[in-house]
Amino acid sequence: MDFFFYRFRRTTLLLMFCLSFLVAVGLARLGWGLRAPPFLTGLIGIAATLAAWRAPVARLVAAVLFGALLGSWRGDVYVQKLMAYEPLYGNKVSLEITANEDAVYGKKSQITFVAVDIFDPQSGQKLPGKLSVSGFGLNSIFQGDRLQLDGKLARGLGGYQGFVSYGQFTLLHHKPSWIADVRRRFAAGMQTALPEPLASFAMGLLIGQRATLPPEIKQDLLMVGLTHVIAVSGYNLTIMLQASRKLLADKSKRLSFALSFSLMTLFVLLAGLSASIFRAAIVSGLSMVTQFYGRSMRPELLISMAATITVWINPLYIWGDPSWYLSFLAFYGVMVVGPLLQARLPTRLENSVIVGVFLESLSAEIMTLPFVLAMFGQMSLVNLPANVLVVALVPLAMLLSTIAGLLGMFAPMMAGWLSWPAAWLLTYMLDTAHLLSGIPGIFRQNVWLSAAQMWGVYGLIGCMTWLLSRKSAKITPYERTQQMVNH
Repeated sequence: MDFFFYRFRRTTLLLMFCLSFLVAVGLARLGWGLRAPPFLTGLIGIAATLAAWRAPVARLVAAVLFGALLGSWRGDVYVQKLMAYEPLYGNKVSLEITANEDAVYGKKSQITFVAVDIFDPQSGQKLPGKLSVSGFGLNSIFQGDRLQLDGKLARGLGGYQGFVSYGQFTLLHHKPSWIADVRRRFAAGMQTALPEPLASFAMGLLIGQRATLPPEIKQDLLMVGLTHVIAVSGYNLTIMLQASRKLLADKSKRLSFALSFSLMTLFVLLAGLSASIFRAAIVSGLSMVTQFYGRSMRPELLISMAATITVWINPLYIWGDPSWYLSFLAFYGVMVVGPLLQARLPTRLENSVIVGVFLESLSAEIMTLPFVLAMFGQMSLVNLPANVLVVALVPLAMLLSTIAGLLGMFAPMMAGWLSWPAAWLLTYMLDTAHLLSGIPGIFRQNVWLSAAQMWGVYGLIGCMTWLLSRKSAKITPYERTQQMVNH
């Protein structure tokens, strides 16, 4: 009876709304979507909320119902848009596309990039999602270029709605971008200041540019579980925001907020709006706003709100983008599991940088490993020591790499002499990865988990997290939120 009269917090109601929305969008891909106009969904939700105003438990039901209805409708709308691809699969197509990134040369000397803003002139429809395309016809393609693509469209996998290989590109118009020009000049400055592969590795650390990294470097990082350091994410963004807060937080809260927001916007523009960057920007933005008004937010709510916003904008994330799932799983590990584990340690170890990096890596590994085994069937046995030896140095490496790139842009004659600290540190990081990757048997493949086994493992992790949260009294919700923001 206490449950029916329990007055749920607004944050709990919002959390349940977000979770029901995400579940409903996921089920809509299976054909369980609600085909109703948006105003009807809104009226149902408003009526349910008003009817439940006086009954606490009914408010919870109303939040779940409204989230499920809205998510079901949103998912069904996007499912109908995806149906436009069906008659195109397996056939030769002529599409108008926009390059989402600067193209690079891939297999068979083809120029390769990700295409967005897809338009089918024959049907007059704009197609959702993105395509992975490669082909010939142009020597170079830059981000923002509008192109005509002629080729055979194959059904996509993961986050891609289709693939085109051996296509033919025709430039429709070039769209100059000062952001892209600055990024290219900075990359050229980095090439001037640092030798290869250090320059490419530095660009990977700063903005997630991996296309120019040699294959052997990528393989070393993959085998030791360090690919995430060159997959630009919330970690890179948080480093910048932490620095801005420390510089100005004591002087002016408004100035600190303005600087942090400006840095976040510039970082998103330079790095591109990938799924991980989009998620990091939303979470960082929510954290900055709550901090500005002197409030804290539960990590679980922050994660669910960020997931809801990203899925509302693009339901394709939850339908098949592995990077989206890995991003949020790692986020949950660092924000929720990590602080709970750290709160159980002796006081003298809580502020240790090495212990902090170890627990962050362990928590992220705990949350992502079942999904990785279910999707890819591979794992690294030296993930934790590699992260402890390398990840703690990433902030310093980013700072020194930025200095080296700026020197290459504005003082190329002196860049080589003054960039030796960045070169030394980047060399250490790559040599560490190469040394660990040479240990026999550290990279296991064909180690698969079934879907049922994966969900079983996550069930055990959920129980462990709940028990830790019940027993842990050393850390308050506010302190946990502060740790989450710092991570």
